[in-house]
Amino acid sequence: MTLRTKLLATTSAVLIATTGALYADGHATHPETGEVLASDQSFTYRDLDESPSIDPGMAEDSAGGDIVRDLFEGLYNQDASGSLAPGVALSHTVSDDNLTYTFTLRDNAKWSNGDTVTAGDFEYAWKRAASPELASPYSWFLEIMALENASEVIAGDLDPSELGVTAIDDTTLEVRLSQPLPYFPLMLTHYTTFPVPQATIEEHGTDWTKPGNMVSNGAYVLTEHVPQERLVRERNEMYWDNENTIIEKVTSLVINDENVALTRYLAGELDRTHVPAGQFPRLSAEFPDQAVSVPEACSYYYMFNLRDGASEDVQDVNVRRALSLAVDRDIIVENVLAGGQKPAYTFTHWATAGFETPDIPKASMTQAERNEMAVELMTEAGYGPDNPLEIDLVYNTSDSHKSVAVAISQMWKQTLGVETVLANQEWQTFLEARNNGDFEVARGGWCADYNEASTFLDLMQSESGYNDSKFVNAEVDALMEEAKTSNNAQANYDRVEEIIAEEAPIIPIYHYASVYMYNENLEGWPFENFQQQWYSKDLYKIAE
Repeated sequence: MTLRTKLLATTSAVLIATTGALYADGHATHPETGEVLASDQSFTYRDLDESPSIDPGMAEDSAGGDIVRDLFEGLYNQDASGSLAPGVALSHTVSDDNLTYTFTLRDNAKWSNGDTVTAGDFEYAWKRAASPELASPYSWFLEIMALENASEVIAGDLDPSELGVTAIDDTTLEVRLSQPLPYFPLMLTHYTTFPVPQATIEEHGTDWTKPGNMVSNGAYVLTEHVPQERLVRERNEMYWDNENTIIEKVTSLVINDENVALTRYLAGELDRTHVPAGQFPRLSAEFPDQAVSVPEACSYYYMFNLRDGASEDVQDVNVRRALSLAVDRDIIVENVLAGGQKPAYTFTHWATAGFETPDIPKASMTQAERNEMAVELMTEAGYGPDNPLEIDLVYNTSDSHKSVAVAISQMWKQTLGVETVLANQEWQTFLEARNNGDFEVARGGWCADYNEASTFLDLMQSESGYNDSKFVNAEVDALMEEAKTSNNAQANYDRVEEIIAEEAPIIPIYHYASVYMYNENLEGWPFENFQQQWYSKDLYKIAE
């Protein structure tokens, strides 16, 4: 199948000198391309679920990250190709030992209430995110950033004041690492590192993220939020680059059903929506200027619960390996999804920068050979026609997730005689169940926090905050720790991927493609950005 990749003109800084009123009359033109801009500069898109939080210190899902990047701005942004671009920070220097970073902040960055954004706001935000009192689900990210004393602060052994971040003055931020980390700057586009307003948080507590209370420093402000329905943000007049923002209003709608969302998109209610599983070939033929598939830095997998006291069935490595081998990944990507995804035999996405996919033996086998080996392993584990394995599989509510789960359960049944009980859960309930170990096998999807293989493989470390399998392997821990200071960590990553294949704590199933329908008048989408980190401030609509 040939996929049409739509690479639209993207600008990381749109130099519009005209006023907002001029956009409304439909006569404004794009300053770089000369395109006539539409009078309606709103952007409405579909999200599958309500995000658990839009507090930068508490957010934990990719959809929530999209919202947070509109409302807040960190030290750096990503441009259309995924490279670093100035945010609140204009530049940085690094000490000779690569342990101290000094960031120079712009002096015209403002909060939406008019206050100046200072280095102290970053210091407060990072120390807050590391504090045991906040219990951030992403506090572990500060550890893998190698921030000085991060592990001890998160564990409660040191006060947050000991974290390696200090505001030297209002426009100078010093960050101290416990060890050199070559990709450290790349991690600073993640929302956990964004500033938050201390006075607002102290005044409103957990209600600080509600419309009317929230003070933010991004290109947009929160104006409406109806949980499980919609979230609206509008241009922040205080944003330092507000005059160059074209999109006036952004609305994300929670629509659990992909087919309902597609119907609403085709009716003109949405500017962007997911392509339902299996429908990309038809939609790309019918709407070649709207259906788009490009690689995206995410991996889809199933995880086993390896906690003490969990189901004994999946504690047997032969059972886990058999279940992994019996998944026909080619059928999943070609017949079930059909949107440009690729079969996964490694956890790390094949397109990750600097990563060379290692030779995993089962990847070069035929499916018939994999099935034969799976039967042998299951027999060794004591399961067969007279003693079939029964297993529970849970996933978050989605037609696509259901389609994949049904297909895989049929593969397990046909090849191994396994009886699978499928259960879907609402997103936040699902996250809690995984975190609490209330599952036997669960769906997982991991999107890169930065473009380097460790963003995937760090999840396999014993103490990772998102190692929901609770897989423990001392060799993996040592390899990943060593990789942080290695000039070339490929050999470490190869071995970790081999261990994942041998121990099968997870089943890598496919590597994502970003498969969406886009309004043909919407321009500026960063299709070349592997992480698909987009900012509404960089989008615009052209007149029909």
